[in-house]
Amino acid sequence: MNPIFFGIIELIRGQLGDIPSLSNFDTNFILEKINEFESFLGTLSQDGPIASAHVILLAAGVVIFFGVAGEAFFKKTGIPDVAFLMVLGVIIGPIFGIIQPEAVIQIVPYFAALALIIIMFDGGLNLDLKHMVKTAHFAFTLAILGFVLSVAITTVAVHYLLDWSWLESILLGSIVGGSSSAIVFGLVRNIRISEETKNMLSFESALTDILSTIVAFILFGAILVGQFDLQVLQETLGRSVVVGLVLGFGVGIPWMYVSTKLSNAQHSYMLTLGILFLLFFLANSLGESGALTALVFGLMLGNKKHLARILKFKLPRIEVDDPTHNQLTFLVRVFFFVFVGLMASIGKYEYVIIGIGITILIYFGRIIVAKLTLTKRFSLLDRRVTYSMIPRGLAAAVLATFPLTLGLPNAEIYSQIVFVIILSSVIITTIGLSRSKKIPPPDPKEGGFIKKPPEDSQK
Repeated sequence: MNPIFFGIIELIRGQLGDIPSLSNFDTNFILEKINEFESFLGTLSQDGPIASAHVILLAAGVVIFFGVAGEAFFKKTGIPDVAFLMVLGVIIGPIFGIIQPEAVIQIVPYFAALALIIIMFDGGLNLDLKHMVKTAHFAFTLAILGFVLSVAITTVAVHYLLDWSWLESILLGSIVGGSSSAIVFGLVRNIRISEETKNMLSFESALTDILSTIVAFILFGAILVGQFDLQVLQETLGRSVVVGLVLGFGVGIPWMYVSTKLSNAQHSYMLTLGILFLLFFLANSLGESGALTALVFGLMLGNKKHLARILKFKLPRIEVDDPTHNQLTFLVRVFFFVFVGLMASIGKYEYVIIGIGITILIYFGRIIVAKLTLTKRFSLLDRRVTYSMIPRGLAAAVLATFPLTLGLPNAEIYSQIVFVIILSSVIITTIGLSRSKKIPPPDPKEGGFIKKPPEDSQK
């Protein structure tokens, strides 16, 4: 239990005797209730790193309830539920101490891997190849320029304000360098923008997640050995991309056909998940993070109709088990962002100020990059939504835990600054999307969209 609460309780006890208006009966009654409340807090915290089973189940029930309520609230208002889930995690963990950070740190590597697999797979399933191809060059440009600019802003700020080495500063920059696919995939489904822009933003966030993960792991090794090799970075990036594409395409395309034969099987979806986990293992064994493999594998299954025409073989109609998949994705997503809140630890106010300052600079940098990248074919609504899409989340939260487990210098500060950046970036995204809702769409049926050239509109 957080000692602050017990300190407040002791302070209240000490002040009761100094209140002249209270009788002895009133004082004793209040003291009795304080003792009961303190005893209740003690049963929640226990002496171990984690609460008892029934308290954990209670916390899980509360998380699911808030997850469902938050999703409904988002659909009504356009305000993402991520911030609420993170704050809920802070309440359960650092404030009330129901679950201690030590226990969370032990679980997070396993849960984060599961979250990464499911969310990237889900993102691939929901990416439309037909629309994605139209905007792939925009997505690549946004991803590369946005990632480089975010890393540069964070690196300079941390190096000069906290007096970190350049390698440590670049590492923190790479951790928060890209927008979170876990958040972006969920947001774009419920925003009235064009399908092209939805796919562009989803693809961009997936690319930056992969970039952040690969670059950060290279820098972990560089800091441990004390030197950085650009050639190693190029080789590792190239190997990761090749492994991800080969495994994703090599297994995804045959599995499209095999899964059609199993489409009526009772556990066909679970078998697909089994293949996905196996691919993740193979990708990691061959030096790739597994994120790109999961994304490509989902992309193959989500676009089987288009691919069947291109590859010229006939597929019977298949449908991914949407109810099962959607429920699983919902649970993983909700619990992960509560986990992010559980890991929150804010030490000094200067880290809060630095984190907020970095996020604001990243936001203005995003506007500059988006204005340079997007053409006039994009509607005003599409552009404004793109300007605001800077949320940091899954990749940043997971990567921020590694400096502590690897024993890197300033390890505890990474998670503190990263948490502030995640929360403030989600808030800025929320405000930006809320303001975007006031922009009237070009077409009441389509919403925001990319204006088609005359030859396209005749098709």
